[in-house]
Amino acid sequence: MESDAEEQLRIVERAEAAPYVSYPKTPWWYPVVVGLWAGALVGIFSWWRENSALFFALMATLFALEIAFITWMQRRHGAMPFPGRGRPPQEIGRLWKRYFQALPVVVVVVGLVWWLVGVPAAAVTAFVLVTAGLWYYERRYAVVAQQVRERLG
Repeated sequence: MESDAEEQLRIVERAEAAPYVSYPKTPWWYPVVVGLWAGALVGIFSWWRENSALFFALMATLFALEIAFITWMQRRHGAMPFPGRGRPPQEIGRLWKRYFQALPVVVVVVGLVWWLVGVPAAAVTAFVLVTAGLWYYERRYAVVAQQVRERLG
């Protein structure tokens, strides 16, 4: 009787974990494109005071690109998990926590570079940090997802 209840709990846990561990691999260019987007977001602030119309047009373009990209990713993944929704497996929850703890550090570093060196250097810094950070995160996520799959059988 207990083994039947344990098996049912395992089935439920596998079903809850499925959206987090079984979806197509992110394309190789994903970290680079997001890094370019982040660098462009920082870089367009060069035009904030000089040409506000260009600044707002570029901001609108970047956000439209972001919406299109997220829509594409959701369609590609099907049930794409987002932090704050659902219950990810513990291993993935810990990875998400570290990811979101690193974001303010990236913002502070980019802000310091902006303040000390200027907007172009801050844009390059944003590109490098975001691209490298996402590349690392993607690799860690693949490892953690595999660990979850092995744990759940």
